[in-house]
Amino acid sequence: MARKRKSKGPTAPLVAVVVVLGILASLPKGLLIAIGGIGLTAFLIYLFSKNSQSSTQHGIEAQVPPVASPVKSLPATMQSRDPRSAVADLSTVSEARDPLLKVTREAAQAGARDSARSALAPISPPAVPAKARDGRAGTTHSPATTAANETMVSVTFRVGGSPESVSSFRIPDPPAQFGQAQWIPTNHPVTVAGVVIPGGLIYVGTSLPSDTRGNDPCLIDPSKHVSSIGDYRQRQMDYWPSYSNISPTARRAYLNWLASGRKDPDADIGFVFLFFYGLERRVIVDSERNPSARADWPAVRTELTRLYSIYSGLSGSFRRYASSLLGWMAQADIGEKAYLREFQAVERGYELPFEIRLALGQAAADKAPVPANLALAWTKLHPGTNIRTPASRCASEFDKLFVLNYQKTFGQGMVVPPNRTKLKLSHYPASSAFQNKEQVAPLGDIPDVSVLTGPIKKLHKLVEETTKELEAYSRFVGKNPESRDALEGLLLLPPVLWPDASHTALQALKARMGEGMLIMSFQELLHALEAKSTLTKDKVLALARALESLHIGMEPDVLDGSKLPRSDDKVALFAIPPGETIARSTPAYQAAALTLQLASAVANADGDFCAKELAYLHAQVEAWTHLAPNQIRRLLAHLRLLHVAPASLTALRAKIEPLDPASKGSIATFMAKVAQADGVVSPEEIKLLEKLYKSLGIESTKVFSDVHAAASELQSEARVSTSTAGTGFKLDAHRIAALQRDTEAVTALLSNIFQEETPPREVTEADTESDVAMEGLLGLDEQHSALARLLLTRVEWRREELNDAAADLDLMIDGALETLNEAAFDKHDVPFVDGDNPVVVNPELLEKLEA
Repeated sequence: MARKRKSKGPTAPLVAVVVVLGILASLPKGLLIAIGGIGLTAFLIYLFSKNSQSSTQHGIEAQVPPVASPVKSLPATMQSRDPRSAVADLSTVSEARDPLLKVTREAAQAGARDSARSALAPISPPAVPAKARDGRAGTTHSPATTAANETMVSVTFRVGGSPESVSSFRIPDPPAQFGQAQWIPTNHPVTVAGVVIPGGLIYVGTSLPSDTRGNDPCLIDPSKHVSSIGDYRQRQMDYWPSYSNISPTARRAYLNWLASGRKDPDADIGFVFLFFYGLERRVIVDSERNPSARADWPAVRTELTRLYSIYSGLSGSFRRYASSLLGWMAQADIGEKAYLREFQAVERGYELPFEIRLALGQAAADKAPVPANLALAWTKLHPGTNIRTPASRCASEFDKLFVLNYQKTFGQGMVVPPNRTKLKLSHYPASSAFQNKEQVAPLGDIPDVSVLTGPIKKLHKLVEETTKELEAYSRFVGKNPESRDALEGLLLLPPVLWPDASHTALQALKARMGEGMLIMSFQELLHALEAKSTLTKDKVLALARALESLHIGMEPDVLDGSKLPRSDDKVALFAIPPGETIARSTPAYQAAALTLQLASAVANADGDFCAKELAYLHAQVEAWTHLAPNQIRRLLAHLRLLHVAPASLTALRAKIEPLDPASKGSIATFMAKVAQADGVVSPEEIKLLEKLYKSLGIESTKVFSDVHAAASELQSEARVSTSTAGTGFKLDAHRIAALQRDTEAVTALLSNIFQEETPPREVTEADTESDVAMEGLLGLDEQHSALARLLLTRVEWRREELNDAAADLDLMIDGALETLNEAAFDKHDVPFVDGDNPVVVNPELLEKLEA
């Protein structure tokens, strides 16, 4: 019997393994890695080849082996069906025989369209609510709608070996919101995760590639999980939010903010930026690839301006990015005369908005005057403008008054000469999808006049003048905010700024006055202008000034120191021709007024200031050619008031006392002629003349001789004729000339009583208000501040561009940049710029300036 062969056991393989490991251990590390990679690659190729062979054997059609009774082998629920209509159920049996069928079905259910077309078993599409398919909650689809909106994929199966057993089914595409993202226009509602978003201006879908090789951060991906709750008032995202990467709770909060109208000022600014990213993409990326996207720019601009009004004051960063994107959209108006359009008010930042710089540059290039509304926007939005309380509290009044003052100063507008610095349109995107790349668009040869300091200095002076005019009204409004339109407050404004109701009341007064004169009580005047209380002295003076600016004179002349009228005192309103120079405070006028006052006292001595005496004095006033026309009209109004309420001799005595004896004698003689004006000198007039003579230091016995002498002189020079119409009293040229000589002699004597004195200026509340100009950016002077603001409009500058800007500002660029860096270090401990060419603005400084 042969001996059995001795078994080697496990020793030989173990030795072989040890030898191989020893050899591998002696090899270099790099070679070992290479050998491992080659081995792994070979293994993967082997698996792929084996899988391909298995697929080839199964083919496109699934061969089901015949069974003795295929129907009986099916579940009881399927036995009553036609085998051709039960392929879906047979697939379950087929999957049990061939696992590859189940794998293929699951791949088709996952949405892989290419794999679904070669699948071996039918699949059912995932159950998707109707509201997710068409973007509207509560919407249902009819079969016709489903067929129109869903592209079906055909899958063929063969049951057994009979050709009659072939059956086909179609697999629907995923819902419309899945796949390539769609831009949702404004006011087009869309539903995401059960939340209806009404405003549009967003991207919805599962694919929106960006430069970062992932989806754009703004994309609202419906396939992402969304929590059932989310509060957009809480901060839930990092500095660079992305809808796909934030938490489900943050997604719900963002959708809630969109659904609420994007207007809650308490919302976390991160959600505002997430929405802003989409606007950036539409304006910059889509518009470059597809010009039709520019049709959305008006809606984007409107929405961006609305968001700016809500959130710019809450975030300096958002204010800068939003303002920059609005400036980017200004390129749509490059081919137009932008300086001729109206400008919307926006909040002021540390740089002038691009659309203002563009309009100013075009005006300079065209050598056209800067319109008043553009000058107002330039001034109010310029970072160096000192906007004090009156200009902000009374903003509408300031705007109107500034325009009026600008037109008064510059006519059609200030012409700004073009300069060397050229305007550049740039935008530094907020979205990380742009990889922090600055976007720059060429604008041609448009100058950037915003760097010039001369024009803005002139406008700043105009701002200060306008602000001072509003100081009193601003203080009134601050103390009485509910009485903004009351006469007491309006009297502190130029009448041109009064509301329409007040202008209507004034026009009614002018209509009653016509070209002549209107006599009424002071209370009647206040009632006509709807005053709510008794006016103080300052308000009465303001009323007189306001009336005068509307070509209405008021007597008594409170602006010349006359006593303020009481409520029941009479006032006279008279017309002042437009354009006439007003001159009242002259010695000749005051002497003439005193003459009338003395004459009225004498004329009324008998208790009857009759029409003849009034006509005589009226003719006297009109004959005083040494007075200005407006002085004549005011004296006639003064005479009408003296006729109603004659002056008191006692009150006049103090004015007469300083005169010398000769002057006093001339006045006494003139008064005697006034007493003889009506042809009759009553005993009462004689008594008053005696008192007047006594006050003048003249013997009272001289009254009779002077009265007789006056009567003889008037009879020899005057020709009196009776008229059926009027007063029946008329003066001829000879008599007028004689009286004029007498009156002018008297007024000349009285003129030295009324020497004008300039009263000391009182310190008012307005003087205590701060008039200090706003400090320049970083505490710099005007030229360096202007350069700093220019640099902040872009992130990167070429050296030659900065040379032009420095030349416009009379600066040396190297020294100027050093000054900026020192100022930035002093204030924020960071440099202003880095590099030499190009010069790059430090982004960290931007964040510190916005804080």
